[in-house]
Amino acid sequence: MDKANLIKYLDKLKSSTLLVVGDIMLDHFIWGKVTRISPEAPVPVVDIQNESIMLGGAANVLNNITSLGGKAIICGVVGNDEMGKKIVHELRLQNVDTEGLVVESSRPTTIKTRVIAHSQQVVRFDRESRGDISSESQKLILDYVKRNIRSISGIIVSDYSKGVVTKALVAGLVKAARETGIPVAVDPKVNHFDYYKGVTVVTPNNLEASQASGIDITDDLTLAAAGRKLLNRLKNNSVLITRGEHGMSLFRREGAPVHIPTVAKEVYDVTGAGDTVIAVFMLALAAGAPMDEAAMIANHAAGIVVGEIGTATVKYEQLKKAIKNFA
Repeated sequence: MDKANLIKYLDKLKSSTLLVVGDIMLDHFIWGKVTRISPEAPVPVVDIQNESIMLGGAANVLNNITSLGGKAIICGVVGNDEMGKKIVHELRLQNVDTEGLVVESSRPTTIKTRVIAHSQQVVRFDRESRGDISSESQKLILDYVKRNIRSISGIIVSDYSKGVVTKALVAGLVKAARETGIPVAVDPKVNHFDYYKGVTVVTPNNLEASQASGIDITDDLTLAAAGRKLLNRLKNNSVLITRGEHGMSLFRREGAPVHIPTVAKEVYDVTGAGDTVIAVFMLALAAGAPMDEAAMIANHAAGIVVGEIGTATVKYEQLKKAIKNFA
């Protein structure tokens, strides 16, 4: 790894503007302590200490872009409810254009509530609708993308399978991107893999890659077979498989696979790590980094966020220091 080269690209991240399209949600955290078991059922009783609400899903991808100094615009759907209004308010506080947000009164804003005690997640409960958004909402999003396509360096599709990412929408995004020569990256969901044909890169985790390829990844041979199968299935340029404690593996249509060992010292929470990987990878790609070096930069960013509890983002100085100090 050429540290100077990685830092050179890192210094250019602020020059990029990325469009994030996908499932926008709120991450609600309830923090507390457990000192007893309920007499009503064999479950822990959590004494609540505090609560926090932050932007999540596709909006957390945006947070990761802006925390590194990059620029981002966003498209998605919110409900006609208080939490939908909160998302709009939070984005405007960050000076993010909210024109790409569509309000659907028939569906609730997605909220994921996590109860955490002693640095461990006890339970999560979700409030959401997972049905596809309306064809009218899809058209509004694509119209917004087409109006802004020449001002962006790349598109990130953040698919949490909450209804925003449809086959027609992805096809429209790929077509618009091809006309202007910009990359499209997808943080995927297994049940939607056939939607992603023709995108530049998908970033599944190890389990998603196993399920989507039908190959149980247990060693380097099965990993390589899964990577090749996904490339052929999607007819795209590359697949970046995130592998937890084993780091990442980048498969490209041309060239040998690149295996990048993890740099994480401790793993406390993988919440939002995929958001960080795709945001940093695409920022580096838009800054001119080759795919393997963009993946190395994203790997360092992931090593930082998994060492923190809850949905986290990476600051520019944190990432620069991590790369400089890597042995």
